[in-house]
This record gives sequence, C-alpha cells and structure tokens, in this order.
Amino acid sequence: MENEDKYMRNIIEIENLDKSFQDVHAVNDLSLCVKEGELFAFLGVNGAGKSTTISIMCGMLAKDSGKVYIDGKDVDGDMREIAKELGVVFQNSVLDEKLSVKDNLLSRASLYGITGKAAKDRISELAKLLDFEDILGRTFGKLSGGQRRRVDVARALLHKPKILILDEPTTGLDPEARKTLWSVVTSLRKNENMTVFLTTHYMEEAADADYVVILDSGKISAKGTPLELKNAYTGDFVTIYNADESAVRALGLPCENIRDAIRVAVKDTAQARDLILNNPQLFSDFEITKGKMDDVFLAVTGKKLEGGAQ
Repeated sequence: MENEDKYMRNIIEIENLDKSFQDVHAVNDLSLCVKEGELFAFLGVNGAGKSTTISIMCGMLAKDSGKVYIDGKDVDGDMREIAKELGVVFQNSVLDEKLSVKDNLLSRASLYGITGKAAKDRISELAKLLDFEDILGRTFGKLSGGQRRRVDVARALLHKPKILILDEPTTGLDPEARKTLWSVVTSLRKNENMTVFLTTHYMEEAADADYVVILDSGKISAKGTPLELKNAYTGDFVTIYNADESAVRALGLPCENIRDAIRVAVKDTAQARDLILNNPQLFSDFEITKGKMDDVFLAVTGKKLEGGAQ
C-alpha cells in the first residue's frame, strides 16, 4: 500500500497557468497534475504551448499568472532546489560541439557539484547504461543523431533527477536508436520510480503513456489514459481479409481498402460483435482493433501531428 501511495503522489502540479507573447496567448489557463513514477505524454502541434509550458517549469521563462509546483516546491521561489530534481532533454542539444563527449559531461557534472572520481564514475555508469562507452573520446559535433541524443540523455541524468523531461526526444532517430532510448527510459521508471514528462510526434510513444494531455492553442482539448481517449474519440475497427468488397460495402458502414484487406469502422466492440454474428459468411478471417492515438489526436484537434505513425 505504501508503494501505491507513493506512485499516486502528484510530483508536478500546474494551476491556471497563463503566458502571452504580445497578441499570442501561448498558454491559456492551463491546469494539470503529473503523478510520481508516471509516463506523462503532453501532445500538441507546433505552437500549441508545449515548449512554453516546459520552459516555465524549468525556470527559463517567466509566467504571466498561475502556479507551478515541482515536487511540492513553487517555481517562483524554489527554482534552485527544483533544478536539482529536473533533468531536461531539449529538442536541440545544449552541449559543446567542439568538446569530446567525456569533457562535455565532466563540465556539466561540475555544475551540479559532481567532480573528481564521483563524476568519472557517474559518466562511466551512464555510458554503459546508454551504450556509448566507445565514443567517450570523440568530438560531440561529429556524432550521429542517435549518438548525440544518448549523450544528451546522459547529461540530463548526471545528477540523478526525480523527473526527466523529454522534449521530442526521438525526432530524427532511426528505429534502433529509438528502441535503445526507450529501453533506458523504461528501466529508469522501473528501477528508480522516475517520472517522465514527454512531448512527442510519435503516437506509438504516447500510446504507452500512463496519462495523456492534448494541448491546442494553449488550452487542454482532451485528457485521460490512452484507452479512455480511444474509447471517447475513436471507435473500433474490424479488418476483414479475403472478403468480397461489394458485400462488405453493402453493410453501409465506413470502410477503406488497406493492402489485402478492408477495414470497417464501428462504434465499439459491441457493434463489431453484432456485425460478425449477423454476417458470418463475411467474417471467416478478421481482426478487431481499437482506434489509434493518431485517430484520437485528429478527432480532438482536427490536425495531424507531423512525425511518426501509430
């Protein structure tokens, strides 16, 4: 029970947050909570207010009004303490292009008071965890995108933060690099109960979140678990293989051809079941799937996220 209570504690609380830039209302009366240990997905198209919110959380941007608490501490007065609990991976790296990976990390570690053997040991630990032991001596600016991102994550983890903020962490990475990164994030959540605050264009990453908030023009348009959002904003789909297309279309339901099958949209699983029972001749080979997070995002905002598919 003790572990369950710990998991349910709010580690991030935002209340009525507002921020404008001249005539652009970037964040509009935003309120949300993130529970400790959660993978929290914060979604929205470019300009929705995600980066502005993160900048305020990190103390890099002043808010107009509202309250932001990180682990019970107010960003207005406790930013020095909050900084010790936040690790942030920005879209663009903040590391020095001309320094080696090791020198970059030693320099960053010193900012947290980690020096000497403690710094070297921590860097070795992270290099092993993130699989970049072989590039510690290489110049950071000469690394591939996947290598750079792994080092960026290591930089954010140097001081063992409670909260890891990942701002589009896998954009531009190949599938193998994305898999490696998420394997590490999963391990950190499992072994250290780390909270992960994620913005992403890859909907399969959002589908794995514990909770999702969709932001549109600075306001929350939808929120809930992935399953709650799928149930609320998309139906189910029945994919039928080796069926007569004209017979399927005669059912009068929305459908589309996908490769060697036809996908029929239904309201929910109950409708899918009735459809199959009433038309057994059509459903000798089929599968039922939930709507996807891409479908949810499009239904909520009327927009598509540019990036990965799910």
